[in-house]
Amino acid sequence: MLMLLALVSCRAPLVNEPLVNESAAEQQAQPERYPYERTSDVKTIQTRSGLLRGTLSEYNPTIEVFRGIPYAQPPVAALRLKPPVQETPWEGLRDATRFSDSCIQPTSSSAFVWRRGDFPVSEDCLYLNVWSPDTSGRLPVMVWFHGGSHTSGQGHSKIFDGTTLAEQGVVVVTINYRLGALGFLAHPWLAAESEHDSAGNYGLLDKIAALNWVRDNIAGFGGDPANVTIFGQSAGSQSVCSLMVSPLAGGLFHKAIGQSAACFGPPPSRDANGFERGEKFVRNLGVSNVDELRATDAADFLRATAESGWDSASRIVIDGYVLPDNHTQLWKSGQHANIPLMVGSLADEGNQLFPVNEALTEAQLDQYLQRQYGSAGAQLKALYSQQHKTPGTIQHAVATDTFMAFGMRRWAEYNRSAGNPTWLYFMDLVPPAFHLYWPENPDIGLPDGPRSGGAYHSGDLAFVFGNTHKVGVDWTTEDHLLSGQMVRYWTNFAKTGNPNGEGLPAWRAFDEDYSTLRLNGQPATVNGIRREALDLISQQFPE
Repeated sequence: MLMLLALVSCRAPLVNEPLVNESAAEQQAQPERYPYERTSDVKTIQTRSGLLRGTLSEYNPTIEVFRGIPYAQPPVAALRLKPPVQETPWEGLRDATRFSDSCIQPTSSSAFVWRRGDFPVSEDCLYLNVWSPDTSGRLPVMVWFHGGSHTSGQGHSKIFDGTTLAEQGVVVVTINYRLGALGFLAHPWLAAESEHDSAGNYGLLDKIAALNWVRDNIAGFGGDPANVTIFGQSAGSQSVCSLMVSPLAGGLFHKAIGQSAACFGPPPSRDANGFERGEKFVRNLGVSNVDELRATDAADFLRATAESGWDSASRIVIDGYVLPDNHTQLWKSGQHANIPLMVGSLADEGNQLFPVNEALTEAQLDQYLQRQYGSAGAQLKALYSQQHKTPGTIQHAVATDTFMAFGMRRWAEYNRSAGNPTWLYFMDLVPPAFHLYWPENPDIGLPDGPRSGGAYHSGDLAFVFGNTHKVGVDWTTEDHLLSGQMVRYWTNFAKTGNPNGEGLPAWRAFDEDYSTLRLNGQPATVNGIRREALDLISQQFPE
C-alpha cells in the first residue's frame, strides 16, 4: 500500500471577523459569537502538578479553555530522543491562557490546502489544551491527535478550536507531540540505552503520556476518565490505529475514531525497526555518539531529514515495545483494544496528496497492477478506466483507494470481527478548498474555484469540529448543516459508542453488507462504497 506522504500545516490562529449577509438558515446553523475580552470569572483547576487558571472561549463564554498545559517535561538535552517524563510540579497559580509553541517542523511550503504561515516552534512543546462546558461535571472526553504525516502540525490550529464540540456536552483535549526525527528517530545507540531495547516512536509515547495525564487530571476539568474517546485524522488516525494495538495504551481510552488513514499494509521487507534509515540519518549529521546526537542543533535535524531521505518511509516503526509486532499481524490476531470504533474517509483523498505519474505507460501500469494485485489487476484496470483515462491517473486512483477507502474498510472489518460496535462513513460532499491552517490567509485561488478540489484529504476537519464559521471561504448553508450533523454524530459516539441520535439520519452499524454512512447534503446509509473495486483489492489483501 502507499505510504502517507508528508503534509504541511498550520500556524497559531487569529480570531475571524463575524460573517455578514448571512441567510436565516445560516444564522440558525451558527452558534452565537462573542467578543474575545471577558470579565467573567474562570475557575482555578488543581492538577497533579499544580494550580491552573484559564480563560473563556472567544466564541461562547460558557466554555472554559485551558491552554498550554504541560503533560511532560521538555524533551530537551538529556531527555531528547527518550520517552517522555512526567511534568515538573510548579508553585503558585500557572497561567493557562496561551497556547504553547508548536513542535519543531519544516518551514512552510505551498502544498494545496496544507500550506501554512509562520509560527513559533520549539523542542519544548509537550503541552495540551482543554475545552470544558462544565468543570464540575462528569462528561465524556474527546482527545484529538492532529495530522501532518508525523512531520508537521499542531493541536492548537484554529480549525481545531474545541468550543463547538464542547457545547454538545463533552470535554475536548488537543495535544502537541514530537514530530519528524525528533519524535520518531530509531537508531541502535538509542535502543542500547533503553531498558526495553527499544528506539523510536517517541511521538506515540507522547500521546500515551497525554492520555495518562487525562486519566490523572481530567476529572478536575469536568471530564470522566472512564469515558475517553481518542480521535485523529491522517497521521493522527494512524496513531489511533497504532495505539489500539499498543500494550502501553491499554485501558487509557474506551472508544476510538479514525479519519482518513489506517495502519495496515504488507509487513516491511526490510528495516522494520527503522535502524537502517536512522544510521543513514546519523551519518548525515556527522556525529559519533549519542551525546553528540543529543547536542545537535534542531535545525540540523531538519536538514538531515531532507538530505538523507529519513522520512521516505513510515515514521512509526516496529520497536518491540510500543508496538510488539507489525500492525496487520496484531490486528489479524485480535491483539487490539476491544472497543467501539468509528472510521471513514473522503471521496477524493488522493487529490494533491499523492503524486500522479504522468509519464507512466500503459505497459508499466499493467506491470504495476499485476505485481500489486495479481489476477485482480486486469479487472481493476477495466473498472477504473471508466472514470480515469491515463495510466498515471488510473494507478493513482487504485493506489489511493487501496490506502484510504480499503484501509478504513479493513479496519472496520477487523474490529467488527472481534464483536465490537463499528461504524463506517464516507464523505463525498465537496467542501471548499482553503488554507486549513492559515486562517488569516484562507484563499488558495484555485483557477476553477474553491469547489474544484473535490472531497480532498482533510476536507472533513472544519466539519467535524463545527468550525465552518471560523475558518475558510465559500461556505454554504448545506455545509453548515452537514457540519452540525457531523458534530452530533461524533459527540454522540463519544458519549455512548453509538453515533445515532434524535433528529439525525439513521446510521446503521457496519455489518456483512459493509453498511456505510454517506456524508453529503442528504446523509444516508448505503451497502458499501466502491464495493466492486474494494472487493477486488481485498483479493490481494485477504484477512
